[in-house]
Amino acid sequence: MATEETETAAPASPSRARRRIALALIVVATVLALFAIFAIWANRQLLNTDNWTDTSSELLENDAIRTQVADFLVAQLYANVDVQSELEREFAQVVRPAAASALAGPAASGLRTFAENRLDNLLARPIPQRAWEQANRRAHARFLNIVEGGGDVVSTTGGTVTLDLSSLLGRTQGSLGVGGRIADRLPEGAAQITILRSDQLELAQDIVKALKALAIVLLVLSIGLMALGIYLARGWRREALRACGIGFLFAGAAALVIRALAGSAVVDALATTEAVRPAAEAAWSIGTSLLAQAATATLIYGVVIVLAAWVAGPTAWAVATRRNLAPYLREPRWAWGAYGVVVLVLVAWAPTPAFRQVIGALLLIGLLALGLEALRRQTKREYPDARREDSFRR
Repeated sequence: MATEETETAAPASPSRARRRIALALIVVATVLALFAIFAIWANRQLLNTDNWTDTSSELLENDAIRTQVADFLVAQLYANVDVQSELEREFAQVVRPAAASALAGPAASGLRTFAENRLDNLLARPIPQRAWEQANRRAHARFLNIVEGGGDVVSTTGGTVTLDLSSLLGRTQGSLGVGGRIADRLPEGAAQITILRSDQLELAQDIVKALKALAIVLLVLSIGLMALGIYLARGWRREALRACGIGFLFAGAAALVIRALAGSAVVDALATTEAVRPAAEAAWSIGTSLLAQAATATLIYGVVIVLAAWVAGPTAWAVATRRNLAPYLREPRWAWGAYGVVVLVLVAWAPTPAFRQVIGALLLIGLLALGLEALRRQTKREYPDARREDSFRR
């Protein structure tokens, strides 16, 4: 009798083992999907010149950031040039030396405030913004070729990579009068922002090389492991599909939470004063907007997958949905015609970044086609005699 019970229970063991393996694969795929979100963001943000340039333009268009850029440029001017002495020399040409000395101090202070406000307004105009955009485009193109380095925008001289903003001070010429002449006297190296130092260059080069392949590898591994998990889930593939959708939902939500937590830490580190905090918060929000897009797209994919698993499920609403759609799904002209309309809408709308890329769009369109065909076959088995006139009747 014990032998009979053992023989009866034995066949269930491989099924349970297969189930555990499938679930483990989906869990691992979910973790890889989370890492893939950050890899895709870094790849698109750091290694794509167009995205980098667009982000830099958005940064300068932000009021808080533009104010900080103007303050930085004027501070660099005052730090490298004795503005008070320059003004005293100018005043001495029209008034007595004693009066010129008395006027220079207040004038230098007033000119600084005026210069900050004036430069802030100038940076909001199209011509300076185009200059900023072009400078960042050139800088990023040379940053990607960092090993060779050099040039007037990005330099690796002495093992340091810098972004040169001194050309923006030239925009004050003709608007600030003496300010323009002072800007011409700025020493070499003024108004430069250090991007990387010598001890960071090698690490940056290694990261850039890894990111070129990491995003694709992680994405392929994640999708591949989920597909393998669904394949191994014989007898409960719908539940495995739903688990994959939940995995995507978890990965997308986790990425957004990490972005929020990391943003708080980064802003706290950058905002040395409360006056700088709005600019730091705006910079983080704009700089990680592509990350938010990737995470949101992952959430959308998760919702679609969970809905697909629900439509194929045994709930009353799901059964009613399949029964009402069965007459149309059974006929290829109706099913694939509707599919074509949906695909055209998705391509024109591009709700996720993948639809803006040929390979990504083709992959998603193919997966939608597989899902539709699976649903068609299921409804044909369940409702072989379904008629359109019987659809949506209670």
